[in-house]
Amino acid sequence: MRWLDGRVAIEDSVAMPGTVSGKTLASSFWSDIHRLTLGLVGVRDNTMQIGPLELIRLGRPRVTRTSVQWPIEGGLLARSPGGRLRFELLYGRLVASVDGYQPALPRFLYVLTQLPIHHLWTRLHLLRVRGREPEPGRPADPSRRAAAAAIDAAVCIALTMALGRRQRIPLLLGITAGYHVACWKLSGRTLGGKVMGQRVVAVDGSELTLGQAMVRLAAIPISAVRMRNTHDEIAGTAVITD
Repeated sequence: MRWLDGRVAIEDSVAMPGTVSGKTLASSFWSDIHRLTLGLVGVRDNTMQIGPLELIRLGRPRVTRTSVQWPIEGGLLARSPGGRLRFELLYGRLVASVDGYQPALPRFLYVLTQLPIHHLWTRLHLLRVRGREPEPGRPADPSRRAAAAAIDAAVCIALTMALGRRQRIPLLLGITAGYHVACWKLSGRTLGGKVMGQRVVAVDGSELTLGQAMVRLAAIPISAVRMRNTHDEIAGTAVITD
């Protein structure tokens, strides 16, 4: 992230082993706006909006063989028109960049609120475009994943029993969340994962971001209901043999 005269430049990227066209980058961007915000943000005429409120208004896209770029024209989240949003395939990486954008929020509020959301959404979107093939490693066996989960559950329960005598359910939930998010973010390995020889990575083989780890944890109940690894699909992650 760089600042110049109140305008910001941001870049996110993931490894991209294949090819993708500028046309696909343009269409996938708009479809993922709605999908990755769980329908909260809508799209109309190159504009991201919540109900009647225009958040960001983009201009007409410029599409090339391997890139797409929109000018930023306004909206509630832009202090003034100017800057651009760009997606491109560049030297084996899928790159998303914002340049010359002037946030409407004061700088410290932007850094604390809008910027983390932007980085999380952008990373999840890029990983969706990248796809899950090829796999970042040999997928962990489902039975070993279940065994690792059982070990982690036992660790969290033991910590809860040792640290608290009252309100154990809230304490257990807090310990479980903190334990998993910290382990996934720091090394990709929980204690159960280390014992069973497996770790969690992003589908491009990179380490998880804090936002990804939190999304993965929040989506686990969905996986439990659907009886499939939906949390990995949502968070753009994979469990591989270490």
